[in-house]
Amino acid sequence: MKNKKQTMNEKLNTLRAGVLGSNDGILTVVGVLFSVAVATPNIFTIFIAGLSDLLACAFSMASGEYASVSSQRDAESAAVKVEQKLLEEDIDSEINDVKQYYLKRGISDETSTEIAKELIAKKPLDTVVNTKYGIQLGHYMSPWNAAFSSLISAALGGIFPLLAMSLTSGIYRWPSTIAAVILSVAITGYLSAKLGNGLVKTAIIRNIIIGILTMAIHFALGKLMNQF
Repeated sequence: MKNKKQTMNEKLNTLRAGVLGSNDGILTVVGVLFSVAVATPNIFTIFIAGLSDLLACAFSMASGEYASVSSQRDAESAAVKVEQKLLEEDIDSEINDVKQYYLKRGISDETSTEIAKELIAKKPLDTVVNTKYGIQLGHYMSPWNAAFSSLISAALGGIFPLLAMSLTSGIYRWPSTIAAVILSVAITGYLSAKLGNGLVKTAIIRNIIIGILTMAIHFALGKLMNQF
């Protein structure tokens, strides 16, 4: 069977998983890096700790997205089966449901009835699942796409602070890592706002504040643990 082209919702779901994965990758990795770097100046130890956390975060995000989208897909498939049975057993009720859909959009009773009957006659299952659930028949969110997107983006997000901390030394190590984190979370804030049609400036500022707080908290924790 020929693969159908992805809908906009499917593409946006994959992108959303990617942006969230990237943001989590940045914040979790920098948290570990700051905590460990405060406790020890050994760059190899810092790098291994950061790399281990990066991999753990990437696979954790991927598995979480896979489970979440799989549940959504199962729910959509179940809804389609229910509607398929209703079309066989109570088609009048299904016609009425479609009619109500158009009535709520300001279309007259007579016209809504005609539209509902015509659509049900041509594409019954497609019509009812789309009007009742917003599902496009045959187009279900792919858990594998979401998981892969989250896996790659979390790894890419976490690698920026990891490289900044590992490849710089002396007085440049901390400022370069902080700058890498702020730039990275600003980018993910921008992308999340664009995808969700939100306020770009607000999203960027919010992400930067969260990034700074994450670094400050883990720096403080590292200092505290270093006292023991």
